[in-house]
Amino acid sequence: MRWLPNLSLTGKRVLLRVDFNVPLKENGDIADGFRIAAVLPTMWHILSAGAKLVVLSHLGDPEGKFQEKLTMRKVGERLSEYLDSRIIRALNCVGSEAEALAGEMKEGEVLLLENVRFHKEEEEDNEGFSKALARLGDLYVSDAFGVLHREHASVVGVPRFLPSAGGFLLKKEIEGLQKLLEDPKHPMVAIIGGRKIESKLPVIDRIAELADEVLLGNLLAREITSKSISLRHKDKIVFPPDGVPPGKEYDIGLKTTKLFSKKVRKARTVFWSGPLGRYEEEKYAQGSRAVAKAIGKETSYAVAGGGNLLDFLGRHGLREKFDHISTGGSSMLAFLAGEELPGLKALGYYD
Repeated sequence: MRWLPNLSLTGKRVLLRVDFNVPLKENGDIADGFRIAAVLPTMWHILSAGAKLVVLSHLGDPEGKFQEKLTMRKVGERLSEYLDSRIIRALNCVGSEAEALAGEMKEGEVLLLENVRFHKEEEEDNEGFSKALARLGDLYVSDAFGVLHREHASVVGVPRFLPSAGGFLLKKEIEGLQKLLEDPKHPMVAIIGGRKIESKLPVIDRIAELADEVLLGNLLAREITSKSISLRHKDKIVFPPDGVPPGKEYDIGLKTTKLFSKKVRKARTVFWSGPLGRYEEEKYAQGSRAVAKAIGKETSYAVAGGGNLLDFLGRHGLREKFDHISTGGSSMLAFLAGEELPGLKALGYYD
């Protein structure tokens, strides 16, 4: 697999697939630009090399149809602030207008394409759509770790038609997660929150092989119990001692908060996926906040990941507690579980 520094960029149009699926406020403004800022080192490198930067992303889940609230307009405004330069914005991600704008670009310019998921062909990995996207660049760079588990046209289709490489964020993500898997310092504690136990079982089993203890949020614990799911390494699994207490359906209880905080405080390695409550409402964010604050000086390496947890940590100013924050959710869990990610395979990572 090639990485960005291995590409000859001068004068080339670089089609950069990013994950700018940022959280939005009710009025459409960007609530948190972390995912945009995370790709800036890759963008600066491309522009400083005298290339032309064509940026491609999705936003939300428009189900293959145009939705005004999910256009890239606000993203373009925020990106313009970060890069301190004018952003050319296309009204589509394929077609004559996008091709004309890409063809007229000068070195050092940035073209932001419209939401790629406005086209149903994206999620179908349509070959014609992939070719149409590929016509907008001379080179393809992927920095969209959060969608590498998807077999979408912009993720696995375009690399079939353009010389491809991974960007700096992608490299950082892989190295950050590999460090977690390779000889972590003990005691190691993993925290798995959220719901939908079926999607989390593989990573619970894999991380339990490495960790000393795996702490489960109460909704996951309730699913396991109600569905009589059998867990490997069950001796390492820690269930909430107060279950789902009355009035706390969307947060962990006081006993659980104290127990989890105590275990995290003593851990040297911490991995956390998914908030432990409905963090959007303050009354349900107390448990997650207390556990995050418990990460202390004894912890030598801490990793957190997933869109909801990323959002929660940002709202409460707790990101600095972690050495690595993954911009991926499902892709992070799949990578840690040892699954082959289609987007990495398309780049030649497993060759």
